[in-house]
Amino acid sequence: MRELVLDTETTGLEANGGDRLVEIGCVEMVNRILTGNVYHVYINPERDMPIEAFNVHGLSTEFLSDKLVFSTIADEFLEFIAEDTLVIHNAAFDVGFLNAELGRIGRPLIARDRVVDTLALARRKHPGGGNRLDDLMNRYGIDSSRRVKHGALLDAELLAEVYSELLGGRQASLIGLVEDESEAPRLVIEAKAARQRPGVLPSRVTAEEAEAHAAFVAALGEKALWLKYAAPAPESEGGV
Repeated sequence: MRELVLDTETTGLEANGGDRLVEIGCVEMVNRILTGNVYHVYINPERDMPIEAFNVHGLSTEFLSDKLVFSTIADEFLEFIAEDTLVIHNAAFDVGFLNAELGRIGRPLIARDRVVDTLALARRKHPGGGNRLDDLMNRYGIDSSRRVKHGALLDAELLAEVYSELLGGRQASLIGLVEDESEAPRLVIEAKAARQRPGVLPSRVTAEEAEAHAAFVAALGEKALWLKYAAPAPESEGGV
């Protein structure tokens, strides 16, 4: 099962109000395991960068001025994501921007039924708690020291870790070692009849040791619990 964990950066909050995409970051997971295959691109938004957005991601108008516009990278992006599931935090925001850009150039829009929203997953798993990406990283002990500013590729990588935790922990992702999870190998233990000894093993307690123990138990008195379990001392056969 192939999934793409995706994040974007933009010039603002209004996908249909003049704001544009400036960065897309995407990491590939197969059967919930990162493959190392990524897609990352900066995009010229063909407009200025508001200071509020710059303070979030640090991408300036000057930095983006020589980058490709969305129409130029659209086919490459669509080829990378193919028809596979997209995993996005607060998916309505990112999908809204992606579809606004795709709609401007007449490309097919991303259907909501192919998107997993990790914000919705987090709200179900942790109702009443903080469920921003930072909150979830803190909750699951994920190192966020590299996240000085928002960045689409880094945030996608961190979200992939959060996604694994939301699904039950990193170790749960090891189920994905085969292409089809329904065919995952299961541990089968063949039951075998226990072998029985042909006879009782001889005691390693000597007659002298048994007699000394019996004398010790006798000295404890008639109510001593040992008397319920103590066996009579074996008779000496004159040797060890």
